[in-house]
Amino acid sequence: MDSLPDAIVQYILSHMKNARDVALCNCVSKRWKESIPYLKSLYFPRNSFDNQSCDNSPDDIVVKMIYSIVCLEELVVYTPFSKAGLDSWLMLAGSTLKHLELRMDNLADYQGCLENPSKLDCISTAKNLESLKLWGVLMVSSPKWDVFHKLQNLEIVGARLEDPALSTALRACPNLTNLLLLGCEGVRSVSIELPHLEQCKLDFYGLGNCSLSVSCPKIQFLEVQGCSWIRVQETNCLRNLSISNNAGRVYMADFGKLVALESLTLRGVQWCWDAISKMLYWASEVKHLYMKVEFTGDFDTLQPFPEVDFVEFFNNHPKLQKFDIHGAMFAALCQKNSLKNVESGFVIPCLEEVVVTVRSPLNAEQKMSTLESLLKYGKNLKTMVIRILQMKSSHSSSDDFFDEICRFRCMNRKIVRIE
Repeated sequence: MDSLPDAIVQYILSHMKNARDVALCNCVSKRWKESIPYLKSLYFPRNSFDNQSCDNSPDDIVVKMIYSIVCLEELVVYTPFSKAGLDSWLMLAGSTLKHLELRMDNLADYQGCLENPSKLDCISTAKNLESLKLWGVLMVSSPKWDVFHKLQNLEIVGARLEDPALSTALRACPNLTNLLLLGCEGVRSVSIELPHLEQCKLDFYGLGNCSLSVSCPKIQFLEVQGCSWIRVQETNCLRNLSISNNAGRVYMADFGKLVALESLTLRGVQWCWDAISKMLYWASEVKHLYMKVEFTGDFDTLQPFPEVDFVEFFNNHPKLQKFDIHGAMFAALCQKNSLKNVESGFVIPCLEEVVVTVRSPLNAEQKMSTLESLLKYGKNLKTMVIRILQMKSSHSSSDDFFDEICRFRCMNRKIVRIE
């Protein structure tokens, strides 16, 4: 590299991020050391200060490195730090920072959360942020943030939140296009009103009884986990939707007509049938449907799905290309009368792939009839995957049913496979 012009050396070294690499560059030569001010990013991994030999504290080392850089745009810190340290870093680089990622690790630090200003409050110094990522956050008090006009991406992973604090944080980010709240607990009611939001992933940890209201006219991707009551207004742009509740029940889902929806995923142990039937009605234009809901029922009583008419279902979803269907919904399509309304010209026009998960040999004859009907009327069907999942029975019907599936597979081996 000695033969390269200074500008090329500076350009190459400016792509370094890891703080240890930067520190080593300082020791190589004067020429390399003079390139350090042109760095754009600094990354401090969790083990950055393991086996540290100097007397300076980690906070002091970070501030010295930031001080040596003219225009720092990205700062990622996974090492432990103090409020005073964070405050000093952002006082130096806050005006130029575009991307900030911090491992806060203060979930149990209630006393620190009550400090004035707190660690979270210090972030307001970085007024020009475009992306903010926080790990291990305790947000029980509203952060004292000014408005981040340029912030487009907010990600909070592993957090304990209170509703007012979360609402305050979201109001300070009016121009978000991407929002991720992952592994967050303590939330009871969330209202999101962001006019530019396009992608939103929400994962609320706990009893699964949160309520959610979303009013984002540009929303295209929405993934929700852990909510029992969901209302989403202005869904004309929504293309991908996933709703799951692993701990609680889904009582209500209010979306309106989902005219642009291409992919719909419904998961959970128990949904009210009213919520399921409305989602299927609104998602008439869907191309990919994934259903893994085990039971229905309004309260504590777990009930099977009611009968679903095979012909009516596919007539109501004419654009369906991939159908991933698990036990309860498959059983609902396999009821005795579900195929009684088949007309001579009936076809499933767009269906190309079906994945069926079977867990019980009950109603084996109807289930085989439904599988045969999917193959018969799905004129463009290319793949059918039959997954046998934890099928347990002391009766010989399990073996007989599996034999029937194997024969079905042998007769249609180009399309059907068993997993």
